[in-house]
Amino acid sequence: MMTLAPALTLGLMLGIRHATDADHVAAIGTLVAHPQGARRAALIGATWGVGHSASVLLVGGALVILRLPMPPRVALAFEFLVAVMLVGLGLRSLVAKRRDRVSAARPLLIGVMHGLAGSAVLALLVLGTTSSALTAAVYLVCFCAGTILGMALVTALLSLPAQLGSRHAVSIERGLRVVAGVASVAIGLALAHRVSVHDGLFAATLPQ
Repeated sequence: MMTLAPALTLGLMLGIRHATDADHVAAIGTLVAHPQGARRAALIGATWGVGHSASVLLVGGALVILRLPMPPRVALAFEFLVAVMLVGLGLRSLVAKRRDRVSAARPLLIGVMHGLAGSAVLALLVLGTTSSALTAAVYLVCFCAGTILGMALVTALLSLPAQLGSRHAVSIERGLRVVAGVASVAIGLALAHRVSVHDGLFAATLPQ
């Protein structure tokens, strides 16, 4: 069973690790694969983290407080929506002729969707490791703080190649957008296949 200090450390570390998940990096990569400062890119990542944290705290926190698991089909539906979103982001990155300045609303909403999809697993983890409401709350808050920090660092690093001020900068930008777009579409399709076929989202009864 977790106590307060381990919950703080574990939550923070796992939050940073969570930010590097392939679907998260693929989604945010479609937003930062164009010339902009590392500070601006980090802000985009942090905004994603805030959206992710908001849904984790609201949905995951409610599940922990009520000591309830999320209904499996609802959890799968959230994951399927994330898959559709990843495909859409990837296609947009591939067909765009130029990249407009990213508004704060876009990474925020993307983060919210990712947070909804991950809330069920996170709530089950917390429910299985602690019976203390305070420890659970500390874990969730630290996990969210780690996620915000981790994604800010990830997006700052992703923006570095696109900041090259050489005569090849345009080609580099286009190449990064293609790579980010293809990765996002591929991960989205793989996730949609896993959720719908292997996990049985659209089946009459879910596999045991």
